[in-house]
Amino acid sequence: MRHNPDYALDDVAAVRALVRENPWCTFVSAVPGSGPVASHYPVLLDEDAEGVVLLSHMGRPDEAGHRLGEQEMLAVVQGPHGYISPSWYGHRPNVPTWNFAVAHLYGVPEVLGDDENLRVLDRLTSHFEDPLPDPHRLHATAENSGYAHRIVRGTVGFRLVVDRIEAKEKMSQDKSAETVDRIIAHLAAPGPYRNPGLAARMARANGRPVPPGTAAPRETVEHP
Repeated sequence: MRHNPDYALDDVAAVRALVRENPWCTFVSAVPGSGPVASHYPVLLDEDAEGVVLLSHMGRPDEAGHRLGEQEMLAVVQGPHGYISPSWYGHRPNVPTWNFAVAHLYGVPEVLGDDENLRVLDRLTSHFEDPLPDPHRLHATAENSGYAHRIVRGTVGFRLVVDRIEAKEKMSQDKSAETVDRIIAHLAAPGPYRNPGLAARMARANGRPVPPGTAAPRETVEHP
C-alpha cells in the first residue's frame, strides 16, 4: 500500500475499531508453487488480547490452499469508501478521487483445535445475533448444539496475532474545512453517489459535525 503520511492510520485503537465496525475480511496468502490465494470470512476481534488479534475460521479445504499456519497471511479489512467528484469541491482545478479506510494486517495464523474452534464460532454467532430481537444461539437447543458439533469439523478455526500493520484513512484531510463540509453534504444527500457511512466517517476523521441520519458504527458487544 502506497505510503502517505497525511492519511496514515497509526493508532492501534483506531485499527481495532475499524475491525469491529467492518468484520468482513479478505485473507491473502502467497503460496509457493500456487501463487496468491484469497478467501473471505467474517472476523471477530479478540477484545481480551493486546494489540490486534483476529479470530476466524475457514471452510475446508480453504485452509489447505492457504497452507494455514505454515506462513504469514495478510488480512485486509476495509471500511467505508466511495467516489468523490471534483464538482463537489467548489473550486478548480481538481480531479476525481476515492476516499477510503483500510487496514492490511499481517501475521502467522495459529490453527485452533475443534473445541476452541467451536467456542470461536459460538462467540462469532452471538456477536452478530445480539442486536436482533430474538437472537439465535448456537447452543440454544440440544438439537442445534448437536448440529453445530457436526458442522464444526468442516471448518478450521484460527487466531491471527497481528505483528505488522499498514493502515490508511483517506478522508480529504488535506482539504479545507469548507471543502470537507461540501463533500460530506453531497455524500449524505440523495443522488447516485449517496454514501451515508462514508459521510459519517469523513466527518469524524476531520472533526466535523456528523450529518443527521448517516450511518454510525454498531456498538461493540464483548463476550467472555
